[in-house]
Amino acid sequence: MAVSREQKAEILAELVAKFKEAKSIGFAASSTMTVEEFAELRKNLREVSATYNLAKKTLIKKAIKEALNIEIDLSTLEGQIGVVCSNEDAVAGLGKVNDLVKSSKGEKITWASCIFEWELKTLEETKVIAGMPSRETLLSRMVGSLMSPLSGMARFLDAAAKEVETQWKENLSQIEVKKEEEKTEETK
Repeated sequence: MAVSREQKAEILAELVAKFKEAKSIGFAASSTMTVEEFAELRKNLREVSATYNLAKKTLIKKAIKEALNIEIDLSTLEGQIGVVCSNEDAVAGLGKVNDLVKSSKGEKITWASCIFEWELKTLEETKVIAGMPSRETLLSRMVGSLMSPLSGMARFLDAAAKEVETQWKENLSQIEVKKEEEKTEETK
């Protein structure tokens, strides 16, 4: 079905708005993905406040130029080009698509490039960025690292308290035994 000029203008305006809001934009070539796989991908991306859109390569190119003033050439890529826009965490959306790239071993979807920190990145740089953990994961790791010494200290103090309590009970029972022995010796 042919797309009218008005529809193309609407799609272009929508893409420009999404690109201006996005913290990162990834471009992935897909060829054999099913509707269910696209639906699952979009659902996973919504969890991290990211979107996945399919559009004609020429519209994507125009929208990138208009929104970010970056020249990009997608004409050499085969298949449909999907655009991943990450809105809150610049890496999270790319990571979700990267999970699909890895699980399909590049047969259904592959990376083309990305725009990260307002710069066009190569394929290799895109793969590295997409493989990075999300901000949330990094923060949880940092909290775990900070809590580790405190947890160790708490375990140490707990063990020391139990040891002191045990020794105190042993010493107390020895004192009581001595007092009883003294009392029995006095009564004799």
